[in-house]
Amino acid sequence: MAAAEVAPLAKVGGLADVIGALPKALKRLNLDARVIMPCYGLIDKNQYNLKLIKQNIKSGGAPINIWLTKLPASAVPLYLIEHDFFKDKKIYSTTLAGGQQDIKKFVFFSQAVLDSLKALGFAPDIIHLHDWHTAALAARLKTDYQDDQFFKQTKTVFTIHNLANQGLTETKNYLAEGILKADLINTVSPTYAKEILTKQYGAGLEKILNQRKADLYGILNGLDTDFFNPAADNLISQKYALKNLDKKIANKLALQKLLGWPSDKNTALIGLVTRFVWQKGLDLITEKFSQLNCQFVFLGTGEKRYEQALLNLAEKYPAKFKTLIKFDEQLAHEIYAASDIFLAPSRFEPCGLTQLIAMRYGAVPLVRATGGLADTVNYKTGFVFKKYSDQALYKTLNKALTVFYKQPRLWRQLQTNGLKQDFSWKNPARQYLKLYQKLSKMKNKSL
Repeated sequence: MAAAEVAPLAKVGGLADVIGALPKALKRLNLDARVIMPCYGLIDKNQYNLKLIKQNIKSGGAPINIWLTKLPASAVPLYLIEHDFFKDKKIYSTTLAGGQQDIKKFVFFSQAVLDSLKALGFAPDIIHLHDWHTAALAARLKTDYQDDQFFKQTKTVFTIHNLANQGLTETKNYLAEGILKADLINTVSPTYAKEILTKQYGAGLEKILNQRKADLYGILNGLDTDFFNPAADNLISQKYALKNLDKKIANKLALQKLLGWPSDKNTALIGLVTRFVWQKGLDLITEKFSQLNCQFVFLGTGEKRYEQALLNLAEKYPAKFKTLIKFDEQLAHEIYAASDIFLAPSRFEPCGLTQLIAMRYGAVPLVRATGGLADTVNYKTGFVFKKYSDQALYKTLNKALTVFYKQPRLWRQLQTNGLKQDFSWKNPARQYLKLYQKLSKMKNKSL
């Protein structure tokens, strides 16, 4: 499994969480699952017990070193490729010029993975590639390594975590290359796999995705149910579970106090923890929402226009809105544990983890019917709206608040249904195993 991010060593988003968890679940199914990633300068080699196992391996005319450790709390081997390309403290650049440098960096990584595997004498049956950062590897196997006996039996699965990130240069689209050249393609929810075949959600790649439609699958992401577990969560004020769900209220009172609000268990608390970007539907939350009988707490960072809009609401209506512009893992857990309702009004959402975490913490999700949100939330576990408009969100939230205030038994049933859902990696791992088995039976074909 090759990826740009792996939790907890190097994480920017959900991709890292997937790579940090899925291989462990595959290992439990008796697969020889291994992971390979860049050895970034931000990784503490002592903390993660890295061992240098290969030096001065030629790759693209430049020497690389290979380090070895294991994914924390597992027996999954984790290889790290060391080179000057990866010595920075950042995984991705935030500038346009830096973005082009990122492309060079990850194209090099794709080549270095193949050279590392040869140096290690490990010819995998399947190389599972994740997002555009590893897409060049699928193309290399089909061209430069077509007659290489070492990789004769090796096939590729290419997982699209977010179609919006494509690895674009003036002459090439690396995400498109991965789609065209991998043996099988999948994305991170069944509904998103269908949506990306349309112009509305295809991000300009719907035509080539339709070319590969027969080879495209959707497997919903899992959740680290050990880390996100209110019964054992040391980051929240009061632990609780389904059997003592009333204890959840203590977390609400604690968060209200932390935010400078009066402690009031009877006022509905609405949470939102996300990246403040165009995708996430933040522009649907308008001044009109101040009329609702509830409190809102927003946590995240992102584009200045969304940060400022949410800060403006908090400044104008301090008794109704709190906006926290930062990444804070503990505060995120406290918001999940405190919230009565949790918002995910996304324009599009490949999978989404926040709605899964919310249900795990007894917060009732309110989501837009798109991608993984549509696959995981329904009338038995939450509230769903279809049309992308502030009016549709407002109407649905008003409906949810009516149930919260007027129908406590129904509300408790929604919470209970959500808490009973199994969002662990157990089922997704089995689906990936089936996908790998399907791939291993395929005859080699040139795309």
